[in-house]
Formats: sequence, structure tokens, C-alpha cells
Amino acid sequence: MSDVEVTNNQAEQRYEARIDGELAGAAYYDAADDLIVFTHTEVDEAFEGHGVGSALARGALDDVRADGRRRVVARCPFIKGWIERHEDYQDLLD
Repeated sequence: MSDVEVTNNQAEQRYEARIDGELAGAAYYDAADDLIVFTHTEVDEAFEGHGVGSALARGALDDVRADGRRRVVARCPFIKGWIERHEDYQDLLD
């Protein structure tokens, strides 16, 4: 399977994971000046089990870190669990 490309679709308030241009998953959020609240993550069943969710979480959180303006609230169970398993991302939590 090809590499997962993660981009921030601000108009839809979601980070999108694409493989060969096809939408494979999305992490939805609500954003404010100093917070980004991840509310839900979906991976298309055709792409499940191929690391799309992990790539999506890492890409989204790396983008939040690079931006440097927001802290993370993980209401989404997938994002919350991913952060719990990756200690080096816990500093992003509000």
C-alpha cells in the first residue's frame, strides 16, 4: 500500500488521510484560538488494518505541534488512546 498523505482540510474541520489521492480516513475537530478538540476519527473499511489511523493521528498532531498555537483536547477515543500510547505527544494535551 502507498504512503498515507495527511492534510488539514480547515473548511471541513478535519484532517484527511489519503492514499493515492483517495480519501482513506479523517479526524474531525473543533478549533478555537488556543484549543483543538478532536471529536471523531473514521477510517474507511477498505483501508482498515493498514496503519491509516495511526498515520492520521501522527500527521494531525504533528501539524498541531508545528503550528504551536493550540493545545489538544482528545474527546475522540481513537486519538485519546493513540496519545496515551505515544508518550512524546502527551505534552500537547490541555
